[in-house]
Formats: sequence, C-alpha cells, structure tokens
Amino acid sequence: MSTLATDTVTVFSRELRPVLRDPFSIVFSLVQPLVFLTLFAPLLPDNPAGTGSTLQWFVPGIIVMSCLFATSMTGSNLLYELKTGSHERMLVTPLRRPSLLIGRALKEIVPMFAQALIIVAVTLPFGFRFNVLGAVVGLVILAAFCVGLGALSYTLALASKNSEWLFWAVQQTLLFPLLLLAGMLLPVDTGPGWLQTLSQFNPLTYVVDAQRALFAGDIASTTVLAGLASAAGVMALGLAVGTRAMRRDS
Repeated sequence: MSTLATDTVTVFSRELRPVLRDPFSIVFSLVQPLVFLTLFAPLLPDNPAGTGSTLQWFVPGIIVMSCLFATSMTGSNLLYELKTGSHERMLVTPLRRPSLLIGRALKEIVPMFAQALIIVAVTLPFGFRFNVLGAVVGLVILAAFCVGLGALSYTLALASKNSEWLFWAVQQTLLFPLLLLAGMLLPVDTGPGWLQTLSQFNPLTYVVDAQRALFAGDIASTTVLAGLASAAGVMALGLAVGTRAMRRDS
C-alpha cells in the first residue's frame, strides 16, 4: 500500500535523477556566489562584526546566498512541467498530493550540500577555518530553510501558472531585499536604525547569524536557537501553504 513516505521517496528520486545525470549544473550554479566571493570579499573590512577575519564572516553568508538563489528559483521547474503537461500526468498517478510537494522540496537539499562543500573547499587554501560539528548542524538548519523556501517557490509557480512573468516578478522583487537585509554581503549592525529594525523582521537574518556562529564553533548559543526556530518556521509555513495549493490545484 502506498504511504506518504514511499510516495515522497518516489517523487524525490524522480526529481533528483536529472541532477545526478548533470552534476555540472551544480558547479555552474556556483558561478555567481564565487564571483561575489572573489570580487566582494576584498572590499570588506579586515574584521567585520568582530569575527576575526573577512572569510570567517563572509563564507557562511555566501553559502546561505547560494542556497537562497537556487531554492527561490525551483518553482521555474514546475512552471516548465505545467507548460509541457508533465505535472498533469503526475496528478493522475496514485501519488499523494503532499508528496508531490514534499519530494520536490527535499530534493533541494542535495544541491545545497554539494554547493556548500565546494565553497568551503575553495576557500580553505585562503585561510577559512570551520568547526566540523558546527558546520554539520548549520547545514541541517539550512536544509530545513531550503525545504521551506523551495515549497514556497513551488506555491508561487502554481499561483502564476497562467502568467509566468508573475513568478519572476515576485521572485526578483523579494530576493534582493531578503538578501541585503540579512546582512550577507555587508554588516547590518553598522547601518542606520531603520535598516536594523527591518533586518530583525527578516527570518533569513537569524539563519545567517546562526551559520556564522556554528561555523565558528559556537554551537550552544541563543543565536543558533533563533536560527533553528526561524528555519523551522519557514519550513512549516512553506509545506503547509504549498500542500494546500497542490491539493487545490489537483
């Protein structure tokens, strides 16, 4: 008998297969984060936010940024499936509707881990150091955030299936404010008060702060707890809203 877990594994395998057949897509998706790392990091002060070095502060933010770019665009895959009729063929299968969303969202974790490993490997020769346990916990938190963001991206794709421009307009409008207000590229702590206030309403801020603390080995801290709560909240919201949208669409 089919269960939600087995259906989710089926969808996850189907979604992951093209990624495994074309691993170069993961490498090429790193071009933008690596460009930021190469051209932006030298512009930062030597000891941003008191973290000891530019790389120790910047690399965890770049890892989150690469995940943000990748997962926020995953809904475009669903738009393609909607256009070609592939999604409708999936709907006539006995697969449970929530599994269509959860399996797709879980797939986003695999490229995320691969990208994080590549970024860390590239920066190690330049002096970046990290705590192994902290990094593993950080990636688990980031995975939860990616699942939620991916689910929200699929929900946006379903809502804009008759007007594809709407998906890209909303995605681009939200992407850069979220990125900049999270303090990934520049410390928000040194900005004006209104900017710091807006940053506190951005869930990504807490995820980025938690990544920096965890990569530095500060595992048992309120910063990490806030990042975990923020990522779990985004995941719960994304799966709840996305599952409802998937059921209504079918």
